[in-house]
Amino acid sequence: MKSIRSLWRRTTLRTKLVTVMFGLMILAIVATAVGSAHTLRISMTNQIDDQLVAAGPTMGLGLNKAYLYSVDNPGDPDGFKDFDPTLLGLNSSYADIRDKDGKIVYIMPRSRVSPSTALDSPLLNPANIDKLLETPNKPVTIPGIQANSAGWRTMVIPLKSSSLNLFLAIPLSTVNNTAQQAAVLVLSTGLLAALVMSMIAYALTTRSLKPLTKVERTASMIAAGDLTQRVTDYPAETEVGRLSRSLNSMLAQIEKAFKDREASEQKMRRFIQDASHELRTPLVTIQGYSEFYRHGGLASPEALDSAMGRIESESKRMAQLVEDLLMLARLDEQRPMEKQAVDLLVLGQDIVEDTRVRAPDRKVNLVGLSSNQPSPASTVGDDARIRQVIANLLTNALRYTPEGTPIEIAVGVRSLVAGALDAVLEVRDHGHGIPEEDAKRIFERFYRSDASRQRETGGSGLGLAIVAAIVQQHGGSVSLSETEGGGATMAISLPYVPMPEPRDDDFDFHPEHDES
Repeated sequence: MKSIRSLWRRTTLRTKLVTVMFGLMILAIVATAVGSAHTLRISMTNQIDDQLVAAGPTMGLGLNKAYLYSVDNPGDPDGFKDFDPTLLGLNSSYADIRDKDGKIVYIMPRSRVSPSTALDSPLLNPANIDKLLETPNKPVTIPGIQANSAGWRTMVIPLKSSSLNLFLAIPLSTVNNTAQQAAVLVLSTGLLAALVMSMIAYALTTRSLKPLTKVERTASMIAAGDLTQRVTDYPAETEVGRLSRSLNSMLAQIEKAFKDREASEQKMRRFIQDASHELRTPLVTIQGYSEFYRHGGLASPEALDSAMGRIESESKRMAQLVEDLLMLARLDEQRPMEKQAVDLLVLGQDIVEDTRVRAPDRKVNLVGLSSNQPSPASTVGDDARIRQVIANLLTNALRYTPEGTPIEIAVGVRSLVAGALDAVLEVRDHGHGIPEEDAKRIFERFYRSDASRQRETGGSGLGLAIVAAIVQQHGGSVSLSETEGGGATMAISLPYVPMPEPRDDDFDFHPEHDES
C-alpha cells in the first residue's frame, strides 16, 4: 500500500487526471452494464408473465381435453392432436395437471414443444407447490432440476371443470442468456470506448497543461537567477491566466526588492566610503600636528598656537560631520516626529531676522510666491526640523553666492493639479546658479561640485541631503530650479493644513479683574 501511495505521489498531474477519469468511466460502465442487464431481465420476465397469463386459460382447456382423452384411451396418451402449445408461443414450455393433493395425473408431452428442454423441468417439490397454490394465476420463479438451470417462471391455474390444477412453466434460460449477453456487450463496448476516450483525454490534457509546462520552465529559469523572466499572459478568466498574473506580480515585487536591496547596499557602501573619506582629512590633520608637536616642531608659542587653532578647527568640523551623520541615521530610522501646527510665514520671518544679524552685508527680503506680499502657509510637522531645513537652505545660498548678492525668501500656498494645496517656501539667490550636471545630484549625500564646493570653502555635502530627508519625512518634496534673471531657487513643498481656529479659552481675559 505504501509503495502504491509513493508511486501515486510521484505520478504527474496529467497521468493522475487521466487515471481518475478512466476509473470513473469504468465504474460508470460497470454500473450501466449491471443496470441494463437487470432492467432487461425484468422486462423479459414481465413478457413471460404476460404470456403465461394470456395462454393460461387456453392451455388449461386444451391440456384438460388431452388428459380426458388419455383417460378414455389409455393405450394412446399422445393421441389427442387438436391441441398444439406452440401455436400460443409457448416454445420450450412445461405443463402438467395435478389433483388437489399435488399428485401429477397428466404431463404435457415434450414432443409437442422443444425436445431440447426434455432434460430440464421445474423443481415442483412440496414447498414450491404450496408456494404456487398460495398465489393462483400469479407467476413466480422456482428453480429447475438441473444444476446449471436458470430456473422457471411458473404459474398454477385452477381448472373450473374439476378439482384439478394446471401447472404451467416457461424456462428463464433465454432471459438470463439475453441479459448476460447484453451485459457483456455493454462492458466490452464501454471498455473499448473508455480506452479510446482515455487516449483522447490524455492528448487533450497534455495540450491543456502546456501553459503549466511553460510556467514550470520559466520558474526554473527564475530559480537559476534570471529574475527578468516572466510567465506568458493567458486569459484572466482561466485558472492558468490568474496563476500567471499572480506569478508575474510576485516576480515583479521580488525583482524590485532585489534591486532595492542592491541599491541600498550600494548606497550604504558609498555612504561609508564618503564618511570615511570626510573623517580622514580632519583626523590626518590632527594626527599630523600631534606628531609634529611630539618631534619638537612646535617650539615657538606662535607655532603652537597656530597648530592648536588648526586642531580645534578640524575637531569642530569633525564634530559637525558626526552630528550630521547621526541626524541622517535618525531620519533613516523614521523615528516619530513632534507634530504641531507650523506656519512657514512665521519661520520665514524668523530666518530673515536671523540672517540680517548673521550677514549684515546681505539684503534678505521676505516676499510672496508671485508677488511682493507673502501669505500664511500652514502645515503640520516638527517645528525644529523644519527650521533646520530653512537654515540649511539659507546657509547654502550664503555660502555659494558672491558677497552682497541679494536673497529672497518666498512663502505662500500653491495649488496642485489634483486640487490639493501645498505650503511652499522658496530660497532664491542671484548667484552663478548650479550647473545642470550638478543639479541632478545636489541632494545626494556627500556630493559637492568640483568648481567651488571644496572642503576649504564648503561643508561636508550633507546639508542638502538632510534637507531632502526631513522634507520627505514630512510627506513633502524639495526641488531646485533656476531663478529668474540668474541664480538658484531651492523650494520645499509640504502638505497644506489650515491653522486651527482659536478658541475663547485661549485668551486670558477676565473683565471682573479689570482695575480700570
